[in-house]
Amino acid sequence: MQTLDWIVLGLTLFFIVAYGTWKTRGSKNVQDYIRGGNQSKWWTIGLSVMATQASAITFLSTPGQAFHSGMGFVQFYFGLPIAMVIICMVFIPLYHRLKVYTAYEFLEGRFDLKTRSLTAILFLIQRGLAAGITIFAPAIILSVVLGWDLILLNIIIGALVIIYTVSGGTKAVSVTQKYQMAVIFTGMFIAFYIIVNALPEGITFTKALDIAGASGKMDILDFSFSLDNRYTFWSGIIGGTFLMLSYFGTDQSQVQRYLSGKSIREMRLGLIFNGIVKVPMQFFILLVGVMVFVFYQFNASPINFNPEATKAVENSSYATAYHNLQIEQDKIFKEKQILINKFIDSKDETVTQSIALANEADIKNREAAQEIIEKVAAETNTKIESNDKDYVFIHFILNNLPRGLIGLLLAVILSAAMSSTASELNALASTTTIDLYKRNLNGTRDEKHYVNATKWFTLGWGILAIGIACIANLFENLIQLVNIIGSIFYGNVLGIFLIAFFFKYIKANAVFTAALITQIIIISLFLLDKYNHINLPFLWLNFVGCTIVILIAYFIQILSNNNPHIDNMSSIGT
Repeated sequence: MQTLDWIVLGLTLFFIVAYGTWKTRGSKNVQDYIRGGNQSKWWTIGLSVMATQASAITFLSTPGQAFHSGMGFVQFYFGLPIAMVIICMVFIPLYHRLKVYTAYEFLEGRFDLKTRSLTAILFLIQRGLAAGITIFAPAIILSVVLGWDLILLNIIIGALVIIYTVSGGTKAVSVTQKYQMAVIFTGMFIAFYIIVNALPEGITFTKALDIAGASGKMDILDFSFSLDNRYTFWSGIIGGTFLMLSYFGTDQSQVQRYLSGKSIREMRLGLIFNGIVKVPMQFFILLVGVMVFVFYQFNASPINFNPEATKAVENSSYATAYHNLQIEQDKIFKEKQILINKFIDSKDETVTQSIALANEADIKNREAAQEIIEKVAAETNTKIESNDKDYVFIHFILNNLPRGLIGLLLAVILSAAMSSTASELNALASTTTIDLYKRNLNGTRDEKHYVNATKWFTLGWGILAIGIACIANLFENLIQLVNIIGSIFYGNVLGIFLIAFFFKYIKANAVFTAALITQIIIISLFLLDKYNHINLPFLWLNFVGCTIVILIAYFIQILSNNNPHIDNMSSIGT
């Protein structure tokens, strides 16, 4: 990085933090601090909702996902517009009418305090873990590629977020997210423009799409019902809808964004805006990754994009074997160039098949390199990430963008990390204050006390998130890890809310017991899938968890009605 990059990066981050702190200073009551004074317009809500979901992981991992696997990941978001419509029709009117500060307040009125507390605790567990990962994700990658100290990066990112989130609460998060999204969109469009212009003369955007298509990267829709495929049209529509319903309808980090709206109309417009823009946005980010793939069809690439992994292998007994794989990679690269040039001229189906075979050889060669990296990690007992999906885009940025733009793209990554983490800390603190601290302690303190309590909880959750980031470890692909964590809890939580909305027959004790049983079942199913005992992609956990908690609660309620002794036993201690 050059001096200009540091200036662009530093000024961007300083402006966001300073402006957010100054603009929202002095919140004196809970209404202002937690619900932002209910003054947000629809465009602020929409951008804030998008910024909360679009963490640094989105901009680091998604292009790498497309580079390796193509555009199919966009199917993950197909359920989002459906979920937005349902939330606008069912959730928002209810939350607005009850004037709740958190989504979980509603559950006490419908069920009881223990059900509200349990649901809030499930949220705190999964979102607390996710907050640590949204800090860790950019920190680990920037640490590797820039040589910065990982612990220091975790502390810097976390501290910047804590400063303005503690100062201004929900309003500070919403205000800063507008500018963070402006930085993010600007940076990604500039990156896309530069990638396309960096392609060889004569390779237009249309031809680049043809090359990507010939390499299988433009296969967007998969209508198969196979559970072997993680991302299909059906998993996106069914599992994705349940995931998005739970995330946007019951996760306080999102609910708090639109509860700050000026009216029901503003809240609805904000979510509809998100539903319309989000899928094209993710499509575009994946397309950036596909263009990076095309770029590396004409420019040599490392056999593994993680520089730390390459360095570790070069200092091991496997250096020669790894070097031979790189030579083989260069050979495959040259063969592919010849085939691609033939394809551009002829569009011959035979050439397309040859490109497919060359890509298979490329994949096998990269997998062989990953196996060597894993052996080195095992023999040296060190943590080295062999899966390089999260390093593809940052490698391109650092090695191919002009001065100044590198700083801007790093600002994009850090802004995204800050925006998501700020929303999460704000929601964690609000839920802890309103649903646990104030309610369970039967507090009758003044407004200032609870504002200060929320600030202290924000600081506490921020420190905990930094701690989680410092001890975290990489797992497959970061964007998948965050969604896996959510899927373990979201289906159960959504089921509780759907029971509250639509199953008046089911009472508090039944749903509380069912929720505990369901969470154990879902964690067990996830572990069975993880260790290959069953085949259940994580997206389906949302649908399964929601269905199971409703069915178990229904049958427990029937049993308790037929045998009042069961209901009396379950009421002990409530």
